Amino acid sequence: MMTLNSKMALIVVDVQMALANDDAAGAERSCRQAETNIAKLLDAFRQQGKSVVHVHHHGSDPSDPFHPSAPGSAVQPFASPLESEQVVVKTSSSGFVGTDLAKILSQAGVERVVLCGATANHCVESTTRSASDLGLDPIYVSDAVWAYGVEGPDGTAHAGDTIHSVVLATLAGEIAEVRSTSEVLA
Repeated sequence: MMTLNSKMALIVVDVQMALANDDAAGAERSCRQAETNIAKLLDAFRQQGKSVVHVHHHGSDPSDPFHPSAPGSAVQPFASPLESEQVVVKTSSSGFVGTDLAKILSQAGVERVVLCGATANHCVESTTRSASDLGLDPIYVSDAVWAYGVEGPDGTAHAGDTIHSVVLATLAGEIAEVRSTSEVLA
């Protein structure tokens, strides 16, 4: 296992029950091993005493499955924050917008972030782009994120695997370093 840089933090985005419920209902998605890989990343960062920050989404509409009163807002058990880990609650796509995430990372001396969670093309991508804009040299973990299939406004269906691949292609090199879990840990 690599020695993780002391100025590096793991950011775990939106690993909440609303998404596990979608999966249980049969939603078409990419990267079925993402949760296993997120657990590996959490374990490695925790074993080495490195910073871990959890970003959770809370919707404002009471009918939103991510509303704080909804069961879907709960964290998936495998990704539950430890008492010593920071938790940031967001109400928009990026973990940096309207939160103290940048301040938390700055106060910890973090210069590089490793991002994982859900979903590849929404909140993890938005948070990665914001991290890049803030000079945090992001690593986007390609197999520790997932995407769901979507239908475009023209009626074209796009598979989760396709969405996932496009996100990796658009982030790689220009916005973030894209690595697999094994590359981050090896």
